[in-house]
Amino acid sequence: MSRRLQMLQVARLAQRTLGDAAELVVKYIKSLSTPEGGYANRGGQPDLYYTPFALDCLVALTTSPNDEINLKKTNMTREWLQAFGDGASLDFVHRCCLARAWASQPTTTLDKTVRASLVKRIESTRSKDGGFAAVSGAKEGTAYGCFLAINAFADLQQPPLSSDDRKGIANCLESLRTQDGGWANAVGQQRGSTTASAAAIATLASLELGVPKKSAEFLLAQQHSSGGFVAAPEVPMPDLLSTAVALHALDTLEHEWRDSQELVLDFLDSLWSAEGAFHGSWADDEPDVEYTFYGLVALGHASV
Repeated sequence: MSRRLQMLQVARLAQRTLGDAAELVVKYIKSLSTPEGGYANRGGQPDLYYTPFALDCLVALTTSPNDEINLKKTNMTREWLQAFGDGASLDFVHRCCLARAWASQPTTTLDKTVRASLVKRIESTRSKDGGFAAVSGAKEGTAYGCFLAINAFADLQQPPLSSDDRKGIANCLESLRTQDGGWANAVGQQRGSTTASAAAIATLASLELGVPKKSAEFLLAQQHSSGGFVAAPEVPMPDLLSTAVALHALDTLEHEWRDSQELVLDFLDSLWSAEGAFHGSWADDEPDVEYTFYGLVALGHASV
């Protein structure tokens, strides 16, 4: 099962805690729909980065009834995605976003030739150490690059990687290990980060490669007294992204953390907006669809 589908399964569980408030989230997501077919960023413009988060929120919380209004919006979204073609004009991150957006649509809606070409464009960013980076020809890969590429391949329904490719990614991620038991996003960094570590754990698990046991201890060490998780050891304030991916990684490792479950729920509640969305942190004045998706994922983990 792809990492996207795993997160969707968890996000669906958020309804146990949200109850009737789930309808507020759906209303909020639909309010971000733009006439072009995509979903809006904080500036109100259709954005390929934010659109997959919106689509996945709707998949997690609705049954997408086939009424005339929803069919019209769905067709507009597909036409908007089709305009990006095989991602030739996009950077690596947005090509992976395009793959994720198409994963929310029926397989037959993406032309096979376009699908194959998009795969090749993502493959072109393989780094010389066997991982993936944001640009072609890079000497070293990043944890984020490996995570995005592996998930994009799964979203595009590609066959499993060869043993040599899996070994290359494993070697790349090993070079990103830090002495504190985590992973950094780039070679040479002294301390690990929560997001890079969660990305590395998810990638290793997806490829059925071993994950060092010490990594769970690193993640737990990043939990703030409020119940949320900080982005790195030196960061004073917890945030929603770090919390969601840390909980997802800990559950992937089947490592117990639920003695602080109520604290986690309290932290998530502190980021909830009455309009049906989540803020990224206590310092974030405006919620958005990305953090709302991560709010659903974190809430899903904390609801079981």
